[in-house]
Amino acid sequence: MRRITLWLLSTFAAVVLLFSYRTSLGSAAPASTPAAAADGTGSGTTSSSTTTGNTGTGSGDGTASGTTYQGSVAPTRWGDVQVTITVSGGKITAVTVPVYPNSNGKDRQINARALPTLVRETIAAQSADIDSVSGATVTSDGYKESLQAALDAAHLNA
Repeated sequence: MRRITLWLLSTFAAVVLLFSYRTSLGSAAPASTPAAAADGTGSGTTSSSTTTGNTGTGSGDGTASGTTYQGSVAPTRWGDVQVTITVSGGKITAVTVPVYPNSNGKDRQINARALPTLVRETIAAQSADIDSVSGATVTSDGYKESLQAALDAAHLNA
């Protein structure tokens, strides 16, 4: 009888502990949402809506800092990704990601880490031949697809 009572109490305690465990999915989102700036620091603004303009063609704004080219919107499993590059003197001088998956906390957490890394690699490589970010493979693939479209629009052979 004593063993049965001990077994019941320990089982009850285990079930209570199991159901009282809180996962990280319910936690608050990171304090800031990422945006991919040329320096990879995450400054700038982001949007989950499609940017208007000539998708896949150079906007040709002709600003002193260079010409901006917008990649096509790349649909991914978790949401759309779009890359915009600024080219000056035949080199990529800035990269922004105005459209990326950010509909939930997990997307924001992953992309806060992945997008600045992808931007840094793009500027260093000056091409779409960059490594995917571990844990953000879907976003990385969409990023590279949109980046290649922007490079094609800028007539940069990479």
